[in-house]
Amino acid sequence: MLAIFKKEIHQFFSSITGYVAIILFLLANGLLLFVFPDTSLLDYGYANLDPLFELAPMIYLLLIPAITMRSFAEEFKTGTMELLSTKPLSWGQIVTGKFAAGLLVVLISLIPTVVYYIAVRQLSADPAHLDNGGMAGSYIGLFLLGAVFTAIGVWSSSLTTNAVVAFLIAIFTCYIFYNGFDALSKLPAFSGSADYYLRMAGIKFHYTSISRGVVDSRDVIYFLSVIGLMLYLTRLSLQRRIWD
Repeated sequence: MLAIFKKEIHQFFSSITGYVAIILFLLANGLLLFVFPDTSLLDYGYANLDPLFELAPMIYLLLIPAITMRSFAEEFKTGTMELLSTKPLSWGQIVTGKFAAGLLVVLISLIPTVVYYIAVRQLSADPAHLDNGGMAGSYIGLFLLGAVFTAIGVWSSSLTTNAVVAFLIAIFTCYIFYNGFDALSKLPAFSGSADYYLRMAGIKFHYTSISRGVVDSRDVIYFLSVIGLMLYLTRLSLQRRIWD
């Protein structure tokens, strides 16, 4: 697994693509948080990072599929997947190595946003009144969200040899998992009956819950379950394609 992990990290950062993806994520957040008037922290009147945690999932919706779209698609396209399958590695190790590498890149893109917290603390009239617990919970939720999107992206890449198709599948699936169930729960047909359970099936419900600053074990279990499911489906997809 470690060999796969190192190979993916080296491949990602050996070209300008990796650096551009991370820079664009930070640039987009910086513009939205400090420049554009509709979302600027400077126009909020009080110091917090709520706009970051509201906007970052939408940016991740594009960034993470771009990071993961070549994970397996490129292997199948270049014919190296068959060679990789002959190595003394289990399917679980291959999938986990790819996932861990993608997740590390997501974490690297998230770490510099601590600068935004420092900026908000400096701008605050009374830093002692900052909701540090809520911000910490939001960061945990954003990391778990990134982990789920990474697992979905890796699964999407295992379905096709075309990286662009994998990118589009990942965006659609991530959106459905994040916002689809919440939107579906608002339909009149589900009002007052199944709407709550539909919201619970979506990522947004659990992400919002953690962002309040209380890390509930049920929310963590949900994220880990979705990650496990997507990695299991990735393994099945790879095995089926190799056998075919």
